[in-house]
Amino acid sequence: MQKSDAQKVVLFDGVCNLCNSTVQFLLKRDQQKKFLFASLQGEYGKKIQSQFQLNEQEMQSFIFQDGDAVYTKSTGAIRVLFHLGGLWKATICLIVIPAFIRDAVYLFIAKNRYKWFGKKESCWLPNPAFKERFLQ
Repeated sequence: MQKSDAQKVVLFDGVCNLCNSTVQFLLKRDQQKKFLFASLQGEYGKKIQSQFQLNEQEMQSFIFQDGDAVYTKSTGAIRVLFHLGGLWKATICLIVIPAFIRDAVYLFIAKNRYKWFGKKESCWLPNPAFKERFLQ
């Protein structure tokens, strides 16, 4: 599937169990198929890193591309939940918390994600029913 500029792309760490569980969570709840997905380690992830000049730390983070804008860390996560719709829209209220506080919590979890949730030796492969929602 090719991405148009208007689509929303969730970039995630393909070897992280927490990240993969988050993607599965989003796939189950994204009834309108608003989101596409790509691993940070893949070609699309590398393209986004170059296009938006993201540094190494940002590329180890959750990234949400919404058209021509890119959001990382807690801001990206909040925006994804907002676009998921329903009661998840209420999470936008968290945006009033200063980013340095939100990101400190985000980075604490991110720093410990492999220790707490484990990691795979290679990138997670999606269920064939969802394959068209993943970018290379």
